[in-house]
Amino acid sequence: MNRYLSALAITCLALFSAAQSQNNLNFSALDKSPLDVVMYRDTDRNAIARVIYSRPSKKDRDIFGNLVPYGEIWRTGANEATEIAFYQNVYINDQLVPAGSYSIYTIPGPNSWTFILNKATTQSGLEYDSSQNLLQAEMDIIPSPQEIESFSISFMEQSNGGMIFLGWDDTIASLPFTLEKS
Repeated sequence: MNRYLSALAITCLALFSAAQSQNNLNFSALDKSPLDVVMYRDTDRNAIARVIYSRPSKKDRDIFGNLVPYGEIWRTGANEATEIAFYQNVYINDQLVPAGSYSIYTIPGPNSWTFILNKATTQSGLEYDSSQNLLQAEMDIIPSPQEIESFSISFMEQSNGGMIFLGWDDTIASLPFTLEKS
């Protein structure tokens, strides 16, 4: 009986050890750029937009013009393509954007950025197809008053619309949009 219990204990210990080892491998492979969500609501708490994106960190790297080259398509975050859902029709640069989900890509530059809304969704951020572009608009950029360690997206309310902000390292890019009048 003691031999049976010893064999059972050794088998259980081996299985537990293997399971722990496998879990450690899984945890070490987690994304280095965590997923985040930002919601934008009007003053009545109605949903206007939601962005789902991954947040890469600066980690003492030179970001714009180096890690993210100027003049080239950037997936605007990390990992999967950044997605924006508009719950109402909006206008960006006087162009109607119907309510729905889109991917955001950008082309950073030293003096301005290009904001791209792409109709493809759920793809890897590296799978950009320009034939799916809905619109392109110029974004203003300003220097950040402080270093932004992790890429961040936020909204600010404006009359009849809002402003989307993309910030990382020493740069903040912004783009206004307005709501379609009902």
